[in-house]
Amino acid sequence: MLKSVVDLKMCLTMAVQSSGVTSVSTKNLILLISLAALWGASFLFMRIAVPEFGAVALIAARVIIAAMVLWPFWYFRESPSTRKFALDHWPALTVVGLLNSSIPFVFFAYSMLYITGGMAAILNGTAPIWGAVVAWAWLGTRLSISATIGLVLGFIGVVVLVGGELSVAGQGKILAMAAAAFAPVLYGIAANYTSEKLNGVSALSIAMSSQVTAGISLLPLLFWFMPESMPSVNAWLALLALAVVCTSLAYLMYFKLLVDIGSTKAITVTFLIPIFGSLWGALFIEEVITLMMIVGMLTILFGTALVTGVIKPK
Repeated sequence: MLKSVVDLKMCLTMAVQSSGVTSVSTKNLILLISLAALWGASFLFMRIAVPEFGAVALIAARVIIAAMVLWPFWYFRESPSTRKFALDHWPALTVVGLLNSSIPFVFFAYSMLYITGGMAAILNGTAPIWGAVVAWAWLGTRLSISATIGLVLGFIGVVVLVGGELSVAGQGKILAMAAAAFAPVLYGIAANYTSEKLNGVSALSIAMSSQVTAGISLLPLLFWFMPESMPSVNAWLALLALAVVCTSLAYLMYFKLLVDIGSTKAITVTFLIPIFGSLWGALFIEEVITLMMIVGMLTILFGTALVTGVIKPK
């Protein structure tokens, strides 16, 4: 495990250096890395809680608690006109809640009944790549040569990552890998849909409303997917950490970064989440980090850097 942690430390250093975030202030750099650590920890907490709650009940509780925590910030920090403008867009906010929260969250939670949180976190890192694919296919956005190369590298990374697991996988694990691989596709669709349909709606309004609509969408399913027995204290603590720290607090940190350093630099958090997701799993629940995972992760991260323009070949 020590060797795996050393390898991940090297990956973290490379990711920070290549992402360009070192050009921001020390305070914001610490905030950015802390945000990545929190979002990476969400996979650890899901891995701990999902066997006892089940995927649907866990995520329903996560988004409902997160919405309850975010609502006061939204209500008191946004002006009445801003809140009204957001609520006028409730159909689009509902779609975003489904595509960006309830469905992908459930897919990731289900996947972690069979795969490690580190594996899920790495697959989560493909979201910007899928965002570029959707923008090209749906909005006609042109892809540069470097972005195209990045897409190819990203897909190769996924093949390396998934291929190393499927060789020893049963049916449950195959479905889990498929769920974790498809969830970032929904993030890519949601990102483009948001830019098209929610232009002018504040990020805080989108985050809070998406948690509300995600919770509403999952409530009817609880009739079939409630836990058969009361989850343990550890599972409840993991749920609270997931909802309050990794969702509500993390969103508020992200909003501050958007204001302070802009969206281009803030999105570089994407490069750090897979590393932290793998690191926390290895440190706290002894998840195994394989060579194939590291190779796949580095390939995906490099491809993502090309797609997002963080790395621009001269």
